Amino acid sequence: MREYGASFGIGFVAGMRSMSACAALTWAASQGRTRGDFIPAGPGARALATTAAAAEMAGDKMPFAPDRRIPPSFALRLAIGAVGGWVLAGRRASPEYGALAGVAGAVAGTLLGRGARGGDSRTSTGRARGLAEDAVAVGLAALVVASAETKRHRSSP
Repeated sequence: MREYGASFGIGFVAGMRSMSACAALTWAASQGRTRGDFIPAGPGARALATTAAAAEMAGDKMPFAPDRRIPPSFALRLAIGAVGGWVLAGRRASPEYGALAGVAGAVAGTLLGRGARGGDSRTSTGRARGLAEDAVAVGLAALVVASAETKRHRSSP
């Protein structure tokens, strides 16, 4: 099960904050912690993904922010969880099962994050819960990247 911890974790992050998961994946790729070479790892990709994550966090507090459970948003979170789970599955793990663990994490992160957050971001309590969720997503993303196995050595940071 340990081989799939990072896979489930990145899915959970995707369920809470989809762009934070994307940013975490670019940082993991830059450290050689991903399977394959299709996750962009350069400084431009990391800056773009990290900026998108910050913008998503700000937009999430707006009264017009859509519910994360609507089909397009939910599907995107599942897809990011699957890709993230696949690339972060441990060395001795099946990448396909890693993708499934990422999807399971995305479902859990979406539903548990929404349940803990509540539905009203227009109140100060709703915004405070949103900020707490941001902090949990960022912290978990950092833990996932740090715990993912190093797959290969990259010449550029």
